Amino acid sequence: MDTTDLCYLSAQALRALYQKREVSPVEVTDAVLDRITSLNPSLGAFITVTAELAREQARTAEAAYALGDAPPLLSGIPTSLKDLTVTKGIRTTRGSLLYKDCVPDFDAPIAERLYAAGIVMLGKTNTPELGWKGDSANRIIGPTHNPWKHGRTAGGSSGGAGAAVAAGLSTLSQGTDGAGSIRIPAAFCGIYGLKPSWGLVPQYPASAVEFLSHAGPMTRTVADAALMLTVMAGAEPRDPTSISTDINYLAAMKGDIAGLRVGWSPDLGYAPVDPEVREIATKAAASFSELGCHVEEVQPGIPSPWENILNVIWSSAFAGVFRDNLDAVRDRIDPGLLTVIERGQQFSAAELAAANARRHDYYHAWRNFMQSYDLLLTPTLPITAFPAGDDHPGEIHGQSTTYLDWTAFTYPFNITGQPAATVPCGKTREGLPVGLQIVGRWRDDVTVLRASAAFEAHTPWTTSRPVA
Repeated sequence: MDTTDLCYLSAQALRALYQKREVSPVEVTDAVLDRITSLNPSLGAFITVTAELAREQARTAEAAYALGDAPPLLSGIPTSLKDLTVTKGIRTTRGSLLYKDCVPDFDAPIAERLYAAGIVMLGKTNTPELGWKGDSANRIIGPTHNPWKHGRTAGGSSGGAGAAVAAGLSTLSQGTDGAGSIRIPAAFCGIYGLKPSWGLVPQYPASAVEFLSHAGPMTRTVADAALMLTVMAGAEPRDPTSISTDINYLAAMKGDIAGLRVGWSPDLGYAPVDPEVREIATKAAASFSELGCHVEEVQPGIPSPWENILNVIWSSAFAGVFRDNLDAVRDRIDPGLLTVIERGQQFSAAELAAANARRHDYYHAWRNFMQSYDLLLTPTLPITAFPAGDDHPGEIHGQSTTYLDWTAFTYPFNITGQPAATVPCGKTREGLPVGLQIVGRWRDDVTVLRASAAFEAHTPWTTSRPVA
């Protein structure tokens, strides 16, 4: 097995090889770190690489496997964390000049749990400033490029994570998702991404958009995401919104999906979609009939929440972050983010309260709709990857876009808190990945994982690798 193959093995495959002593965690870690050294300068996936820590953890894992015991679930697995996630003793820039030299003195709960599970910590992946947009460019290291086509975006805000996993620079990666920030880069980069139910994975410190923000896994296989979610999920006192679970998601995701009622919506009734993306996603949705599901095309009849819910909450939240010091730091803030902040300053407290009331109504509209369906399928995104560094695509099928309104399929389910995943479902004639979104009912993460695994078995994607 050559070093590239080692870098593309799944966490489950690595664990099996480690247990049989056929491959060592040190060998795999060295291969991945060498690949990061080679590719990251052009890819821009990592802001900070923790090579010394990774090798130390790999040696610890190797010793644990040598004893023949049952090491923790992720022992020796190369893993990266998004640079919005706080890590003790490791620079956490949040993609911002304001924090470019910040070294926290504590770990976020996600980091604590992944460390306890035995990961090999590779470093911190790229993100736009404070995770504000669907591309990962910032003024610390610049944009993250798509492994399938240099010059195109890897998406955001977990774009570094998406590129790292797709390019074999990380077996597992952690992302956060406030309006699509796991699913956008996963779809653009041709990997699996899961936005779990809101509150299932605790977050501390809280996101600026706390009631929209989710944290979850970004992986090359569904099983690896289930394994990672099992480690990360569960209540944590530092996050009062977090919820308890004792589910082994890897075990629970097994089984077929025959008989499920599945709605397929190519545009949710309002989203412009590139015709080629629509064609590929439609074909992928139809395959659920071959898996034994009852699939029907639907128009939910639920209006877009962009203008009077998401835009108000999102921009007001960022305005709140800089309420007391905007003039002092204005020159160090991304100009695009500054525009969002200034837009947020225009909303009154009453307007924000009204937007939150509408958020509750919107949740109930989807809850009522989903009573007729076990799953909803949509394209994950209406387009493929646009130029790296752009704040948004500018235009989709003749309609102009703004900083987040183009993510019309992802942000609805941040508002509702439902679990939603993206699976790779094909590539365009240009060779760029397309994703299919699988949305579940309230807190039914297991069915989303099971459906994702069934689609993966029906339409495998892991044999396809980018040229990077």
